[in-house]
Amino acid sequence: MKVKVSRKAHFNAAHRLFRKDWSNQKNEEIFGKCNNPNFHGHNYELIVSVIGEIDEETGYVIDMKILKDIIKEEVEDAFDHKNLNLEVPEFKTLNPTAENIVVVIYNKIKPKLDPKLELEITLYETPRNFVTFSG
Repeated sequence: MKVKVSRKAHFNAAHRLFRKDWSNQKNEEIFGKCNNPNFHGHNYELIVSVIGEIDEETGYVIDMKILKDIIKEEVEDAFDHKNLNLEVPEFKTLNPTAENIVVVIYNKIKPKLDPKLELEITLYETPRNFVTFSG
């Protein structure tokens, strides 16, 4: 029997949606206010879910303290109060859309988990706009 366990986290970060290979006009048409050359910020909410069998000895799918530490190291320490475009290596050449951010977070956390566990990441950019990725 598989069970999904989840932990919430958050980080605040600035970004700009922009493609260097497009004209300023095209960037403005596609990304609108999110293309602000001075960047803009979000209070991101994150839900990290791990799916797997319950361990017979511990009763856990994963020890939540371990999951908390992985999220802190891989996401909060790496992204919180940062300009994603300028300070986070993964976004030097990748447009930091919510879709790309959620995939980057997944790719940072997945290798830290037991391979038999499944991972699902949900990222809220605003209370109404969110994306989910599960590999």
